[in-house]
Amino acid sequence: MLRLDPPRLQQSLDELQEATRDHEAWFGNLMRSLVCRVTTGPGDVDPEGHRRCGFGRWYHGPGQQVLREQPSFVAIESEHVRLHRLAARVLSEAANGSDVRTSDYDELVACGSQLRLELETLRHEIETALRDRDAVTGAFGRVEILPALREAGELVRREVQQVCIAFMDLDHFKEVNDVHGHRLGDQVLAGTVQYLTAHLRSYDRVFRYGGDEFLILLPAADIEVASKLIERLRAGLAATTLAVDEAGRSLRMTASFGITPLEPDVSAEESVDRADKALLLAKAAGRNRVIRWDPSVTTARLESYAGPPGPESRAGRLGRA
Repeated sequence: MLRLDPPRLQQSLDELQEATRDHEAWFGNLMRSLVCRVTTGPGDVDPEGHRRCGFGRWYHGPGQQVLREQPSFVAIESEHVRLHRLAARVLSEAANGSDVRTSDYDELVACGSQLRLELETLRHEIETALRDRDAVTGAFGRVEILPALREAGELVRREVQQVCIAFMDLDHFKEVNDVHGHRLGDQVLAGTVQYLTAHLRSYDRVFRYGGDEFLILLPAADIEVASKLIERLRAGLAATTLAVDEAGRSLRMTASFGITPLEPDVSAEESVDRADKALLLAKAAGRNRVIRWDPSVTTARLESYAGPPGPESRAGRLGRA
């Protein structure tokens, strides 16, 4: 999971493309040096050349900390180091008047091709993340929910791991829009997702279901682990400044959560509905709390517990995810 909002993702993509151009220019000059017997700079045979070239300065710079979570980003380093070492070897041979061996040249070209493939993979991952993210919050979009839940459900059916989901709704969010306007409301939503992603595990995912509703996918978590994770999020979120109004006052929000485990014989749509019913109970019980889905709570009991249908009711949302 790329834990970046869309503007930062776009910045990472732009920086990657610029670094790739720097690399291609360096590689072109390297091949020109070998073919035309042109003298190269001392940096090309420097043991630390992979850190000092334009691409290396980007790769090892402090701005790429989040990208380091991506396997494709990690794979780039070994190929880049190997390419520089191969380049230093063939350049040294050429400088000594020796012909470059065919095997060395072939290995150099193959390494360059592999590095370009790794760079293309990373570029594709960033572009995909940009396409799938909600523009306001940076969360994954609603269209991604069912595919992600079905994939997680397959792991549950194969008994690879337990998985839970949590449905989340900001409490009284409409008042923020009514009092402060939608621009500040969007800042609150974005701040909420930033808090969630910063305090979840690297492989958890946050989806914007719609409005101020979010779905959180928690792989490798049974109901006890999930409950503890979500309770920490609930408490931390309530104490976090999500936006600042025009008067300089901090805006904080509480949230209600409904949790359910994914089960082998339960569809993704039904799992979403279960989490939604648990969320409805959390809101009916006073909000700012976490409630697990309880199979013993029938529809009749749920309606009785939650009170008469109204704006808060989400009955009939099954299949709309």
